[in-house]
Amino acid sequence: MSKPISSTATAPDTAPGRATAAPPGPAKQRDAFFDNAKYAAIVLVAVGHAWEPLRDGSRSVSALYMLVYAFHMPAFIIISGYFSRGFDGRPKHLRRLVTGLVVPYVVFETAYTLFTRWTDQEPDRPISLLDPLYLTWFLAALFLWRLTTPLWQRVRLPVPLALGVAMLATLSPSIGNDLDLQRILQFLPYFVLGLSLKPEHFRLVRRRAVRIAAVPVFVGASAVAYWAVPRMTGGWFYHRDSAEELGAPGWYGVVMTPVLFVCSLLLVACFLAWVPGRRMWCTALGAGTLYGYLLHGFVAQGAKYWGWYDPAWIHRPPGAVVVTVVAAGVVTLLCTSPVRRALRLVIEPELPWLFRRDAAQRARERAAASG
Repeated sequence: MSKPISSTATAPDTAPGRATAAPPGPAKQRDAFFDNAKYAAIVLVAVGHAWEPLRDGSRSVSALYMLVYAFHMPAFIIISGYFSRGFDGRPKHLRRLVTGLVVPYVVFETAYTLFTRWTDQEPDRPISLLDPLYLTWFLAALFLWRLTTPLWQRVRLPVPLALGVAMLATLSPSIGNDLDLQRILQFLPYFVLGLSLKPEHFRLVRRRAVRIAAVPVFVGASAVAYWAVPRMTGGWFYHRDSAEELGAPGWYGVVMTPVLFVCSLLLVACFLAWVPGRRMWCTALGAGTLYGYLLHGFVAQGAKYWGWYDPAWIHRPPGAVVVTVVAAGVVTLLCTSPVRRALRLVIEPELPWLFRRDAAQRARERAAASG
């Protein structure tokens, strides 16, 4: 099977624009903190993709790239797990799995394959729903993670158990590319951790002391990333390959998995500590991050095909700044209401014709008619 457009492609958030299965309890107003966090994370996703062609000529860009990849995907997945706590397989949850994950997966897997036939000049590239291309792997992963949610909520020590699964996955190069199962298993502990979190855990990392401590942590992490660029492959942060496929002995994966898990959680905590909890100009955009996630990949891939990275000045510090600003601006526009209204039918379809009405819905309809 051919590799995705970019083997380092990342993903968005809690399916990313909406909570497909909200936490238990009565419906509440959207939490500005989580919308702000999702918007900030989707900007980092887009910026990371925009930095990729600049890495070869700049150790600093490569260090920032490695730093971002160490925590932004775990942050998305933890938030996804948190908003999946209420998933129990009820009919409405299964419908949302289909409309919020399966349908966008099929649509964008097809669209990205057709697009890359043109940009990569590979007219014979097959459309394969089993080998996720570029960004779509996260939709397949979230679908499978949510299906297993009831199990993780019933076992003892779910996070250590999920971490053990991830460690074993690094020993198994034979897992293959079907649905990017290697990545699904290696990122599983972050999702399971999200399932285990409560609101007070997020309040804990948002304290002033944590915000202050996050500054030296990120400074230190940046220095470590700069040191590690020529010494370490960034493939460990993508979690898509076994240790053997990364050119390391099998036991490296068993050791690196918990080490990276702890490091990523520390950076996620620092990232969330800096996320504002009040409503801001960007808060409403947090509801549209699925759109920004799925659409910005066309711009990122097209930029290479159209030669936007060809000018020499793009590979100098001022060019890197321009690329960063443009990437942030593009993904911001893609999260706005006009884009969401225009593409809702393919990204968040309702599809009432596809599902049978359950007994509770029929009872409500009869009660409404008789009233």
